[in-house]
Amino acid sequence: MPPAKKRKTRATAEAKEQQEALVANPPEPEPSATQEEAAPSTVTSGEAPSQAKTSASSTSDAAAKAKERMERFKALQARAKTGAQKNLKEATLESQRLATDPNLLTSLNRKSAIASHNLLKADTEAAGEDFERKRAWDWTIEESERWDKRLKKKEAHRDDQAFQDYRQDSRKVYKRQIGNLKPDMDRYEKEKMDAVERAAASGGLEIVETDDGELVAVDKDGTFYSTADSTGFVEHKPPKDAVDRLVKDLQQAEDARLKKRKERMGQNGEDGDVTYINEKNKQFNQKLNRFYNKYTAEIRDSFERGTMI
Repeated sequence: MPPAKKRKTRATAEAKEQQEALVANPPEPEPSATQEEAAPSTVTSGEAPSQAKTSASSTSDAAAKAKERMERFKALQARAKTGAQKNLKEATLESQRLATDPNLLTSLNRKSAIASHNLLKADTEAAGEDFERKRAWDWTIEESERWDKRLKKKEAHRDDQAFQDYRQDSRKVYKRQIGNLKPDMDRYEKEKMDAVERAAASGGLEIVETDDGELVAVDKDGTFYSTADSTGFVEHKPPKDAVDRLVKDLQQAEDARLKKRKERMGQNGEDGDVTYINEKNKQFNQKLNRFYNKYTAEIRDSFERGTMI
């Protein structure tokens, strides 16, 4: 039986007609966004001079900035050159200072002063004048007295170098420490004035003015001025920097004592290891070292390194 013929519906007929119409008359393509952007825009005659003026001003600003950068660059170059020259000069002077021995300079200055003194003395004596009298013309009385006192003190110190007893040695150490002491006078004056003000406020100290205008402090109850029976010093609390300075001085004294002890032991042949059991054995070992050390030095070093076979 043949298949039944399909019947065309109304919707199918309309769709087919529309397709045939589109094929016969195709629509015009719409302009894209890229074409719209590419299209030249219309520029009015008033906008052209303003754009030219803006471009000219931007060009002048760029030239000014470039010129300013060039000037700064040249200034930096000049500064770097000056710094390099100064560093080279200082390095040369530093190398010269390091190459020069200060002891040699001191010796040369001393020899120059001695030579000048001897030359002046010879010329003065050749002229028949008194050298000491002529030399004293260049000094005042105070300077001459200070110089004589210094020479006298130096001579006494030279005569006092030998060991006499432990009390004298302690006195020399004390005098040396006192000479090296550098008190803080400003703090001392401040603390003294504070103590005077506190004593005056408590009534124990009275400030009296004399007829000539001098101020005199009078201790009423005997508590301000220290005596042999005074105990006010126990209440004093020193500052931390003073305590640190005291500790530093004690440490320096201990280091000096150990250094002298080491030098003394080195002079007696006791700077090395203890290889003796009594004084006779020590003397015997010293005699052996005096004769055979130069032959046994390599063997002993090998024993210490652990390379001896």
